[in-house]
Amino acid sequence: MVRGATRDTLPAGVRQDTRKHTRHVLRPDAEAVERYLAKPGDAAWRSFATSYRRLLADRFEADRAGFEALAALAREENVWLGCSCPTAKNPDVRRCHTMIALEFMAERFPDLEIVWPESVDRGADIGE
Repeated sequence: MVRGATRDTLPAGVRQDTRKHTRHVLRPDAEAVERYLAKPGDAAWRSFATSYRRLLADRFEADRAGFEALAALAREENVWLGCSCPTAKNPDVRRCHTMIALEFMAERFPDLEIVWPESVDRGADIGE
């Protein structure tokens, strides 16, 4: 999501709101987000990242349909994952659940072309 941008200045594609209050298959657990934002830091991020990866894996194992549909859409159109990061409490985009979601989708669907935010060094650890 690009704050303050008008629709005609955004890149072409389908936007998917993956914030904690949605029903999107990539949404994080609201309580886990609140715990992380209450006291952000390295340990809190590692804990959040671990639980979010587990949540995605459990959802994928229980019902792949939402993930398969998202991957199918991404094969046909550009898909942009939306969130509210960065924020004052979480200014580093590498500590956004969408980064982990992108990794998850790339692992499960290696044929997808993933475009990482320009500010992200893919060689760097984003939180394990």
